Amino acid sequence: MAKTSPGEFMRQVQAEMRKVVWPTRQETVTTAIFVALLMTVLAVFFLGVDSIFGAVVRWLLSLA
Repeated sequence: MAKTSPGEFMRQVQAEMRKVVWPTRQETVTTAIFVALLMTVLAVFFLGVDSIFGAVVRWLLSLA
């Protein structure tokens, strides 16, 4: 692989940066709300699963 000069590297970086499509403010807000909602739903789900497993383990230990 051939070495790239620093000037050529910077030109390539600038060319790639021109191709980047940044999200709009609305897309960012919508995505952030979706992530927060999904995180809350998953947290409640795993709290329920953990509580059920904890209750089962306590019940099994009470049999001993």
